[in-house]
Amino acid sequence: MMQWEELLSLRKQGVTNKRLRIEENETRLGFEVDYDRVIFSSAFRSLQDKTQVIPLSKTSFVHTRLTHSLEVSVVGRSLGRTVGKAILDKHPALHKVHGYTFNDFGAIVAAAALAHDIGNPPFGHSGEKAIGDYFLHGNGKRFKNDLTDKEYQDLITFEGNANGFKILTETKNGVEGGLRLTYATLGAFTKYPKESLPKKPTNHIADKKYGVFQSDTTFFTEVADELGLTKRGAKEDLSFNRHPLTFLVEAADDICYTIIDFEDGINLGLIEEEFALEYLIALVKNTIDTKKYQGLKNVSDRLAYLRSLAIGVLIQEAAQIFIDNEASILEGTFTQSLLDKSSYKAQIDDIIKISVEKVYQSAEVIEKEIAGYKILETLLDTFTVSLEKYHDNNGLRHYDSLVLAQFDSSIKEPQTVYQYLMACCAYVSGLTDGNALQIFQKIKGNL
Repeated sequence: MMQWEELLSLRKQGVTNKRLRIEENETRLGFEVDYDRVIFSSAFRSLQDKTQVIPLSKTSFVHTRLTHSLEVSVVGRSLGRTVGKAILDKHPALHKVHGYTFNDFGAIVAAAALAHDIGNPPFGHSGEKAIGDYFLHGNGKRFKNDLTDKEYQDLITFEGNANGFKILTETKNGVEGGLRLTYATLGAFTKYPKESLPKKPTNHIADKKYGVFQSDTTFFTEVADELGLTKRGAKEDLSFNRHPLTFLVEAADDICYTIIDFEDGINLGLIEEEFALEYLIALVKNTIDTKKYQGLKNVSDRLAYLRSLAIGVLIQEAAQIFIDNEASILEGTFTQSLLDKSSYKAQIDDIIKISVEKVYQSAEVIEKEIAGYKILETLLDTFTVSLEKYHDNNGLRHYDSLVLAQFDSSIKEPQTVYQYLMACCAYVSGLTDGNALQIFQKIKGNL
């Protein structure tokens, strides 16, 4: 069974001595520093021009990945504090002996939640699919024989979660250990603490996707060992049970996209207002102040009121499910997301079903996802051809040198095929929707 004393580790990359909570400066706590480092990072700032639901949307009230991440971190903080208070009541030595407070739980979840989308490529989840498709069905499949099965799987099922771990921890351009976050936050961040193969070996929530590229397995194993994450799966595979606080990060994301993507759909006119409000009322019927609600004259005000209530209801529900199942979560035998066990699951499923039909499958989303596929395919093909020629010393043209100028100087170091392909994917993933479109236009000769 995992132990909270280990799970709340303040250790950071490159530091071997144990950091104790009771010795922390209360005005600058390590877990709060994590949040600051994420929010000031260039990778986080780029989320302001990355798709949440509507790619390349010019509508000001539609969420970007940045506003979504900020909202998820706020919800995550509330979840962490609520659960933290209950955990400290149950395990008083965590506070009395080790010095942890309920705010520490909130800070860890908030920092991990803030970073949860930091590895996502342009154009939302279709961006991940476009990268994978290029290496599985496109010209990128030419590299298959140069890669191990697990390396190739990293590319054909390119995963934003694994890319996020890479961004947070990668030593690059002389910066040791990326953002150098605490291991507790890195553990909470990793929704799927496994490598890309075997793919979905069980129905356990931790096996749904993967969260660690082959390039990062050594360091992730160090993090997992420090946190006391218990091993899962076959002995030869990298697979661990989740850090318990990951369930809260996931719940915060689930709460926000369920309610707020629905709200975006209403604001965009894709979901009928009166019809939609009834679904939200069904979710909050036990807490709604009918008199206050009826006194709100504008639909936007009613929507905001219901959204606030719905998020509050689901925060309390998710926190209570975690508290009730703490033992099985620590044992690694809790196999679902928290909201899968919610008494409001039917209402949540109804809302998500409407969002899928009316928003995620709307003409605007589909049209721009098609464009995103072509943009990313063109970028990947242009970059991989030039990188291949450079590293194989095979007919490098002046044009290829111009293309390679896009990358930092580390790309010119001797590298394996896997390394330069991952560098290429990392570069493309780091682009915003607008940047990707701009480079695509230049490649096509449009100035």
